[in-house]
Amino acid sequence: MVVIEPVPSPDIQSKCSKPNNARLAPISGDKATATEYASDGYETASETEVVDDDVVADNTNKPQVVEPEHQKHKDQTFEDALNDDELKQKILAQMNEAKVEGNKLFGDGLYDEALLKYDYAIQLAPEMSSSSEIRSICHNNRATCFFKLGNYADTVKECTKALELNPSYMKALIRRGEAHEKLENYDEAITDMKKILELDPSNYQSRRTIVRLEPLAIEKREKMKEEMLGKLKDMGNTILGKFGMSVDNFKAVKDPNTGSYSISFQR
Repeated sequence: MVVIEPVPSPDIQSKCSKPNNARLAPISGDKATATEYASDGYETASETEVVDDDVVADNTNKPQVVEPEHQKHKDQTFEDALNDDELKQKILAQMNEAKVEGNKLFGDGLYDEALLKYDYAIQLAPEMSSSSEIRSICHNNRATCFFKLGNYADTVKECTKALELNPSYMKALIRRGEAHEKLENYDEAITDMKKILELDPSNYQSRRTIVRLEPLAIEKREKMKEEMLGKLKDMGNTILGKFGMSVDNFKAVKDPNTGSYSISFQR
């Protein structure tokens, strides 16, 4: 099961008589349990279809282009416009609308198109503090799209952006950890799983993942060590070969008392 976070319908928000009535679904308390991860090992985005509660009849059948609200205020700078509470709420409503459209495209498997919608939502107000929650969600949903497309490096980047806005965003941590595992970045994946356990000690899925990944992380570190020593040996042989020697002429002898090593030369 893949989960994209639901948001209030923009149509419902537009009916509020006061801008302050418009609200975003909070994500700061977002916690995932082991049950939620049971399907594919990780909770990601939601495939739940978003349905508008109200349908407005339109007899013209003509497509309408909605201009971003902050672009309509030609006599205001963008900074001044962001001080307008009513305009802020309208921008947030447009961000929600773009996100909902992205959710629908994601549910239809149109991941590239969904990526564009989520990015559009983010770019509507990239610096507005009140938009940080929805921007974090959209970054996480972009990460999920990239994961579906097999682009794990960009998955990590988008999850990191989501976590910069919300460090305790559980779903972004889970998704980034999974992407790190796909990239064989086992130590990084373990770090994300440990962070999840800090936020939710009852998350047994993360605990099992750590147990499973630790041997792989050790094996990778040993392999990297051998590769590095091999490269150093080749470099040494290249230099010593000019003098008719090789690194095999030098032996490291460990002192049992001090644990230090001494180098001896042998022909």
